[in-house]
Amino acid sequence: MLNIQSHVSLKPYNTFGIDANARYLVEVNSEEDLRTLLQLTEFIDNPKLILGGGSNVLLCHDFNGLVVKMNIQGIEVVRESDTHVYIKAGAGVNWHALVLFCVGKGYAGVENLSLIPGTVGAAPMQNIGAYGVELEQVFESLTAVHILTGEKQTFTHANCAFGYRESIFKRELKGQYIISSVTFQLDKEPTFHTRYGAIQETLTEMGVEEKDLSIKAISESVIRIRRTKLPDPNQIGNAGSFFKNPEIPKAQFDALKAQYPALPGYPMSDDVVKIPAGWLIEQAGWKGYRSGDAGVHTKQALVLVNYGNATGDEILLLAKKVQESVFSQFGVTISPEVNVI
Repeated sequence: MLNIQSHVSLKPYNTFGIDANARYLVEVNSEEDLRTLLQLTEFIDNPKLILGGGSNVLLCHDFNGLVVKMNIQGIEVVRESDTHVYIKAGAGVNWHALVLFCVGKGYAGVENLSLIPGTVGAAPMQNIGAYGVELEQVFESLTAVHILTGEKQTFTHANCAFGYRESIFKRELKGQYIISSVTFQLDKEPTFHTRYGAIQETLTEMGVEEKDLSIKAISESVIRIRRTKLPDPNQIGNAGSFFKNPEIPKAQFDALKAQYPALPGYPMSDDVVKIPAGWLIEQAGWKGYRSGDAGVHTKQALVLVNYGNATGDEILLLAKKVQESVFSQFGVTISPEVNVI
């Protein structure tokens, strides 16, 4: 039986800890719940906001509609081959719990994505990524329900049109589908990704030699790095990386590199270089900045934080000031990774 609550604070449902209110809120625990929900007038007649872990949203006002909290659970092996294992997980499964399940079973591919906040259902929408790995590299398919027709549909990798922190669900199909489950293709034989960020350095600190390298060691190193650099949302409200790392023409990168020799860059092609937004923000002097309860984290300039009672508008205003400052100094546009509601 679905329980539709009215006038609910969304503070416990978003990792920024923004105290916005929803006119209605309902928790969905199964695909049957989802099918039932689609028939209800509260669903049909109202604007809708689908929430997973609430780790990638900034609520700038009350939501005068229905918030759907996806809680569909379950992790299962659906098939395997000589080289791969296929894992299906419900949209409400905690992302890091899925990673730990795979690492514990020796299924490789998601270990670099350890400790990313959020849920499985939100992961393909955003094409989450970290430390040289993106979700699309392990994605096989997903099931989703069309909001208007109730039709259940399977989306393959090709259907999702993945890009950098992008998918078709953030563009052409935005607001049209609710993801109910995701199937991943994991490797039985791992390919280790240790070159990105501080993974290799951290493995050395942990005493892990190359001959002892494992997906468990990589996962533990990523967890250690993230806990060192990123604030725990239970302690300080945040949504992780607020901005995407910009990709700029190589000629522009070379000109900036001549002016700022310490500027890191990661070639994406012969003509395009990705640069760290956090480095740009820090160089522009924002790291550790605070205005009221809205701030830039003291250890990682890519993370905007709510020290207690900041509003979504105050966080957004800070974000815009950071963007303008970075563009003024470097001529580079940084775009939010977080969805502003």
